[in-house]
Amino acid sequence: MTHDHDLELRPTAAQTEAALNPPPGRNGGDLVVETLSGLGATTVFGLPGQHALGIFDALRRSSLRYIGLRVENNAGFAADAYGRITGEAAPLLLSTGPGALTSLAALQEAAAASAPVLAISSQIPTAGLGGGRHGYLHELPDQAASFRGVVKSVHQVRTQSQIPSAIAEAWKSALTAPHGPVWVEIPQDVLLAETMLPVVTAPDATPEELVPRPELTALAAHLLSSAARPAIIAGGGVVRADASRKLRQLAEKINAPVVTTFGGKGAFPWTHPLSLQSWLEDRHTTDFLEDADVLLVVGSGLGELSSNYHTFKPRGRIIQIEADLGKLESNHPALGIHADARLALQALLETVEDRPDETARNRVGELLTKVADRIAAQELPLEQGLLKSIRRALPADSPSFWDMTILSYWAWSAFDPESPNTMHSAQGAGGLGYAFPAALGAAAADPTCPVLAVSGDGGALYSIAELATAKQYALPVTWLIIDDGGYGILREYMTAAFGETATTATELTRPDFVELAESFGVPGVRTSPGTLETDLTKALSEPGPSVLVLPAVLRMFAPTHLD
Repeated sequence: MTHDHDLELRPTAAQTEAALNPPPGRNGGDLVVETLSGLGATTVFGLPGQHALGIFDALRRSSLRYIGLRVENNAGFAADAYGRITGEAAPLLLSTGPGALTSLAALQEAAAASAPVLAISSQIPTAGLGGGRHGYLHELPDQAASFRGVVKSVHQVRTQSQIPSAIAEAWKSALTAPHGPVWVEIPQDVLLAETMLPVVTAPDATPEELVPRPELTALAAHLLSSAARPAIIAGGGVVRADASRKLRQLAEKINAPVVTTFGGKGAFPWTHPLSLQSWLEDRHTTDFLEDADVLLVVGSGLGELSSNYHTFKPRGRIIQIEADLGKLESNHPALGIHADARLALQALLETVEDRPDETARNRVGELLTKVADRIAAQELPLEQGLLKSIRRALPADSPSFWDMTILSYWAWSAFDPESPNTMHSAQGAGGLGYAFPAALGAAAADPTCPVLAVSGDGGALYSIAELATAKQYALPVTWLIIDDGGYGILREYMTAAFGETATTATELTRPDFVELAESFGVPGVRTSPGTLETDLTKALSEPGPSVLVLPAVLRMFAPTHLD
């Protein structure tokens, strides 16, 4: 008896001919790039290395676009941003040992931010595997062990026939909610050996959908419909799931005020009458959320920053929608719904009842007034003025990437991203050097749209080599460097904790960033608070990369979690 699926699996005459007569001169690296192309990849990031040359040789026989950075960690940040912007798994090609290990900090950020990165590393030859001490270059007893606690899944290849399936399985893992980085490693000899396997055409790697359980969404809808003072915390999961519109529809239907986490910037319109914006590091906001009798948390684990440094003590019922099972109820008891944010919000929209509330918008306005008054009383107009200048200069749809610097800490709370999925920072793992290489990855995703990177002088030195990358590929990234002579935020932390003279290791000698940029062939401008808007507008409107240097010592607004 013949079944329909039997007919679908039967190869055509052309497929049979291609399988019997594969092109000559192919190696294991070709299987890698053919699989990536078959999965839909168009751009790859990375650095070559001795053990990985089989992959890089195969790239010239493929249609994949290669963006080569100068440091593996920066290549990882670029892939991270590409994954965030496109929603695709961004291939990251690395060599063995030092090359692989140098990417770990970037992969940790991708894991914390649920960015889909497909890292493919070479390995020493198969003869050296097994943990022995053979003395191969870059040899590690167990290279994959270094990544198991960082990435979402690890896939080890030992033969050429395993390559397509391993990469397809990794691709599927990276794009199944929650998104995240994955690791594939392939030995040098497997990559270099000639292959007679047929050309890889269309591997199946469809991500699995994470659907909510209907009895849970039914209960959640009932709780929200009958709540007296509902509120919503929207995290990065809303942005990653492209669920911003559904979140807005739900908030309006039940009249629930919405605050976005720093990772969820743009998930809800900043100026909406129900928007609490992003002032999570503010006791007024914390009090407001604690007073909610039903709190819907979507796409957030309520970690350190989202809970005002764990001072948040909710009194009402929590409903938590989270794709990452490990984050479900990890900080607070809740009605936990393990699901993709978009699917769960859709289920709520279909079952929740309209909840009229004459007071919700007034309560939002009152809260924002309290927050504004608290900040105004600290007399920090410079920092607020810089954010306003940047917002006016930056096109609404242009992505921005923020390093771990004082102006970024301000931006987490006070910057209006205007569009979903446009503001990104390294606040997931908190490592330095993220902004500029990440901005390059975003520019590679869409070279027609200008991109902004914001760094301090300390963080800038982590990624200064990537000015060569920006120039080589003519990527439209404007890099704003706030030069305050050191690690500004650490200076503040140490001074607050130990006194005015406690600045050990925070003060830095640095180069003339304008002249340094120009030595790479990248235009550099020294700007000021008064000219920033004009200079930034001009830089963003011109093709290719540019650097703006702003000498300024900024201050943070006073925290409330220490009160």
